Amino acid sequence: MSAQGFAFTPAQLQEIAADVLKFARKRGASACETDVSEGVGQTVTVRKGEVDTIEYNRDKGIGVTVYLGQQRGHASTSDFSRKALKATVEAAVSIARFTAPDPCAGLADAALMAKDCPDLGLDHPWVLGVDEAIATAHRCEEAAFAHSSRITNSEGASVSAQRSHFVSANSLGFMGGFASTRHGLSCSVIAGEGDAMQREYWYDSRRNAAELMGAEEVGRRAAERALARLGAKKIRTCEVPVLFEAPLAVGLLGNFVHAVSGGALYRKSSFLLDSLGEQVFSPLINIAERPHQRGAFGSTPFDSDGVATRDREVVVDGVLQGYFLSAYSARKLGMQTTANAGGSHNLRVAGGELDFEGLVKKMERGLIVTELLGHGVNYVTGDYSRGAAGFWVEKGRIKHPVEEITIAGNLREMFRSIVAVGNDALPRGAKHCGSLLIERMKIAGR
Repeated sequence: MSAQGFAFTPAQLQEIAADVLKFARKRGASACETDVSEGVGQTVTVRKGEVDTIEYNRDKGIGVTVYLGQQRGHASTSDFSRKALKATVEAAVSIARFTAPDPCAGLADAALMAKDCPDLGLDHPWVLGVDEAIATAHRCEEAAFAHSSRITNSEGASVSAQRSHFVSANSLGFMGGFASTRHGLSCSVIAGEGDAMQREYWYDSRRNAAELMGAEEVGRRAAERALARLGAKKIRTCEVPVLFEAPLAVGLLGNFVHAVSGGALYRKSSFLLDSLGEQVFSPLINIAERPHQRGAFGSTPFDSDGVATRDREVVVDGVLQGYFLSAYSARKLGMQTTANAGGSHNLRVAGGELDFEGLVKKMERGLIVTELLGHGVNYVTGDYSRGAAGFWVEKGRIKHPVEEITIAGNLREMFRSIVAVGNDALPRGAKHCGSLLIERMKIAGR
């Protein structure tokens, strides 16, 4: 990443946000909120020993939401000039005038706004020269090819360094913001030849580049996963235990968050309607939200409404303790915001005692899922059907890779029939969940 960093200082972003609020007040807005942001970054990709792409990004933007009583209007711009700010505010006010009143529209309560913005250790610039980035990507891809002669092709290895900062403010006096970084390494390779080829990948992503998995390890991991899939075949249609590998288990956690988020609930488009205080998971499951964890991807002192975030227990012994609500969705439901405007903040599923190998042994016979295809989730009914690939297990050991199958079930039943959680959660995202063993699912194959 370029050493010069941002074009705007935090003080300048704050000044721009203050100007937006002032312009909105002059245009007759009863309330206003704005977000001012800037991001810079660099991504380098090599493929088969050659530099494939070198990308630089420098982005900035302003979002303005105004309220005329219960009428709401929104506009945005990437121009930071005062003339553009005034025009954007005017556009938002004009939209609001033609919008039907919504009794739930408006800013969150002033008493709930964050009062301070502590340093959560989210900003770790990676001063990465392009030559160093290229060399790192080369090492990553070379490690994959060196692992085995059966690695025959590559879709590339990438190194990315990204940094951004923002300021959020509203007419209730709230103003806060911070800088953060996201850096990553990835590699995707192909094993085998002709009709017997398999593709796989691996990646790591962290706030602090010093914590990234080594480039060679990322390449080797991608190669190992591609090789393991050689010789994959269909299995007969059956109903057996299914083990979701940790990266896919996080997806199931995302399905849960969607189902108990305000938008799905007030639209009555969730299979978990009116589930507060109900047993929605196996008693083994405990899910915590930890928005102030230092250095984590989901950490923030406030949500998109400016409401102060806090630690909470979302699921205790399988029982749902709270939804994910913004100020707006909370009003629609007659409830209190949970400071989740913009999504969840560092969800942690408590891991069990078993590692991945231990879960395979516990399963005894069934399917390990390592890849999912398609988007077959019906949030109204909870029905779940996805194309899948993975490995067949017999007597607690992997017997052979599997492909061209479909797994099916219902999320409500799947959540309740989790029989084990692994201790193998990956630290590369805002949701942490170890591998999940589900007691039984339908597998459609031969």
